[in-house]
Amino acid sequence: MPKSYKELLHDISTFIFDVDGVLTDGRLLISESGELLRTMNAKDGYAIKAALHQGYKVCIITGGRNDGVKSRLMGLGVTDVFLNAHDKMVQLTEYVTKYDLKPEEIVYMGDDMPDVPALRYAGLGCCPQDAIPEIKAVSQYISHRKGGDCCVRDIIEQVLKVQGKWNPQDGNKLPSI
Repeated sequence: MPKSYKELLHDISTFIFDVDGVLTDGRLLISESGELLRTMNAKDGYAIKAALHQGYKVCIITGGRNDGVKSRLMGLGVTDVFLNAHDKMVQLTEYVTKYDLKPEEIVYMGDDMPDVPALRYAGLGCCPQDAIPEIKAVSQYISHRKGGDCCVRDIIEQVLKVQGKWNPQDGNKLPSI
């Protein structure tokens, strides 16, 4: 019998996220100059910082190529940010090799077709509540939160709580986001 997603949370050491539709709501604001603008939720940022503070690895693999997105994530402490990744398994394989990871240590959260292979590879594939049906079908966990609306915090908080590492008092020790 396969493990429930809650049982899989015990082995997680690494979070890998897509950006558009996961860390953002997937909508793009286009400026007059053609720049694509996105919004991210500060509560997701807090959870990312909390995970890093507790020693978890966090990686971003996105097909987008906005340097502002990279700057925001690196400002949170994420050092592994892969932009312009259209075959996400290339970057995922590189990352797994670099850190000698096993699939069961990895949560991958995605929302659209380019995420399917990575979701199938990860020990725990998950998605936001508003992911496309094909993604929901291959995910072991579907967050009750939508993309850009704390679905990242949802999965991070669950892992940290199950592993006894979610400590509200740590908030005073984390640099502001």
